[in-house]
Amino acid sequence: MNNYQLLNGSNLAYIGDAYYELRVRMHLLNKGITKNAELRKVSIKYVSAVAHQKIFSKIKNELNAEEYTYFLRGRNNAPHGYRKNVNHVSYVVSTGLEAVIGFLYLKQDTDRLDELINKIFLIVESSEGE
Repeated sequence: MNNYQLLNGSNLAYIGDAYYELRVRMHLLNKGITKNAELRKVSIKYVSAVAHQKIFSKIKNELNAEEYTYFLRGRNNAPHGYRKNVNHVSYVVSTGLEAVIGFLYLKQDTDRLDELINKIFLIVESSEGE
């Protein structure tokens, strides 16, 4: 998509969420997790809004200015109708993080996208014992 710069934050997050979810699913299968119940249980550590808020707190200083701008675009454009079981702050931060992933995906910056997602996986997996 050549005009990804024109998309609003929710559109970027929509793409980012789908791409990130696929990467998480592939990652978990590659780790040898194949039972559906376990896949669902473990994937929450990677994809929930609460997980995204924790992840973002650890990577926010590593985002460059352009990425942070897209984070703000996603965060500030998060839909007002969010799930009742999710803290609003977690939800908007999650939307911002997904917008960054969507931006990098549509920009086709695969090196940076891989770097960021690999850092996210390390963060999640290093905090599993906490």
